[in-house]
Amino acid sequence: MSEGGVILYPTDTVWGLGCDATNPEAVQRVYEIKQRADSKAMLVLVDSAVKVDFYVGDVPPIAWDLIELADKPMTIIYSGARNLAPNLLAEDGSVGIRVTSEAFSNRLCQRFRKAIVSTSANISGQPGAANFNEISEDIKSAVDYIVTYRQDDLSRPKPSSIIKLEPGGVIKIIRE
Repeated sequence: MSEGGVILYPTDTVWGLGCDATNPEAVQRVYEIKQRADSKAMLVLVDSAVKVDFYVGDVPPIAWDLIELADKPMTIIYSGARNLAPNLLAEDGSVGIRVTSEAFSNRLCQRFRKAIVSTSANISGQPGAANFNEISEDIKSAVDYIVTYRQDDLSRPKPSSIIKLEPGGVIKIIRE
């Protein structure tokens, strides 16, 4: 990933495509693999809440409580993203960040030392892959590396909940 590669990996939710979230060329490759318009933002994973401060200009105080109290994977959309590839962000400059506590994805983020793109491993418009067996050959053949961990796991994890923190402390639930 440090050289712009794209990986296929199990996240704390579904299988995902990942890359260095600070590298615009790598982010562009993910959009191309997904056959997705780059006007649609993608979220990122980090290994600890402390890293959120590095990628968001002004973290609303409520965010820390939400992160601490979350009992399942939760993505928070923040305004004022920074230090990330510009083509990763939404048109309004926001970004979705999830602090992962799942052992593998947490360690991956920790070792990489940067935010990692996390978007479902599917062609845009097709159903997401809950487990490795559901990932299309088109996706598998397009990435630079496929993680072997959890390939035999047939469980059906759910996508994360998504909450948008808007200016003025407004909390908007996008997906429960």
